[in-house]
Amino acid sequence: MTLVEHTRVNMVDAPAPASPGPSTRRLRVAAGVFCALLIIFWFIAKYFQVQQVEDHPVSTLVSFALLFAPYWFFGFGAAEWLRSVLPRAPGRIGAAALLALPYFVLAIPRGEFHWTLAVTLVGLALLSAAVVETWKKPGNWADVFVLATAGLVIDLGLLNTSGPLAVPGTTLWPPGLGGFPKMMMMNVALYCYLVVKPLEGIGYDLTPRFSDVKTGLRELLFYMPVVLPLGFWLGFLQFHPARPPVFLVPAAWIFTFAFVAMPEELFFRGLVQNLLERRMARNLALLVASILFGLSHFNKHAGGQFLLPIAGHTLLFNWRYVLLATIAGIFYGRAWRDKRRLFASSITHASVDTVWSLLFRKAVGS
Repeated sequence: MTLVEHTRVNMVDAPAPASPGPSTRRLRVAAGVFCALLIIFWFIAKYFQVQQVEDHPVSTLVSFALLFAPYWFFGFGAAEWLRSVLPRAPGRIGAAALLALPYFVLAIPRGEFHWTLAVTLVGLALLSAAVVETWKKPGNWADVFVLATAGLVIDLGLLNTSGPLAVPGTTLWPPGLGGFPKMMMMNVALYCYLVVKPLEGIGYDLTPRFSDVKTGLRELLFYMPVVLPLGFWLGFLQFHPARPPVFLVPAAWIFTFAFVAMPEELFFRGLVQNLLERRMARNLALLVASILFGLSHFNKHAGGQFLLPIAGHTLLFNWRYVLLATIAGIFYGRAWRDKRRLFASSITHASVDTVWSLLFRKAVGS
């Protein structure tokens, strides 16, 4: 064996180098921005007179900080550090229970703690982590179970007052904080697929790039000529130029990006479309993920809905919203897969939602 051949054999047999962990400096900067964002969100809540901030400032702020922390720090590489801290499966599974901590901090000081909801939140986190820990191969039934559970829980409002855990005469979540369950399930998904069972190509990175802006705005420009004529023709859109305060437009976009676009893009593009591409052709995966995204809007009140009788019950089905959201999902999916970056698709998504809300949203019932 020649020296060159011997070197090649050693290179093939040698284990792949471990991926570098997150930069300490990067995490420090992320921590500083995190604190600044909490202050900004606090003043925005005060400006809009969010009652929970007025009545229970400490528990509301601490609960939100605990809820926002996984979302934020996973976007700056904290998953690698957490995997090194939790090298064994039982530890990774058990640590998932901490994702329900924001509910305890929020509810106990108010005297509004519900054991059924607490057990459900902890159970969903533990079960999801245990399932993906046990079945590591990506794109199998375990992923279908975890993602279907998370999707149905959020889409059907099963953790809100309208769900099966609702208690007559009480509310499960304080007024104005009904979005907490959605953020909790996003954290569960992030933990499962960044820490417990790392999935390649999700693209969850909160450090913006110029290419994200370029790709996101490009797909927005491609989408608008399609949706505007169709939306007006279907009676879903109605032009009503708004004149909000100057600061409200960027504030609305940032809020939509952080709490609507990024969670939905993580689920439907980073996870669903990503996993589907392992089982089917790339364009077919894009189409299927977009259809699922469209169907997730079936029960939205935004003009064009009808009541569908099923088994003695009436189900709201907004077919116009489903159709237009499906088409939007195609452009969001194109933005994501361009460089497999959720930041890019979230720019398209947040821009579409903001423009629609400010200029074209049709009043319910009209």
